[in-house]
Amino acid sequence: MAAYLEACLEEADGDAAFIAKALGDIARAKGMSQVARDAGLSRESLYKALSGDRSPDFDTILKVIGALGLKLHAEVNPG
Repeated sequence: MAAYLEACLEEADGDAAFIAKALGDIARAKGMSQVARDAGLSRESLYKALSGDRSPDFDTILKVIGALGLKLHAEVNPG
């Protein structure tokens, strides 16, 4: 999961909807209903947020990342 998300983050080039879709792919693989429960969101709103059709709120992204058991971190870009 982490490697896939990291690859998508590198490829996204700032496209938040692309990242949301990648999180949706991971959530579907893990089980959308369980991820929705763990994130404190309805299944329907989670599907909408992670469809890739729009950029979800950052709060939603953080909830989903936590529900997936992932951790967001930052590092200095050497470029």
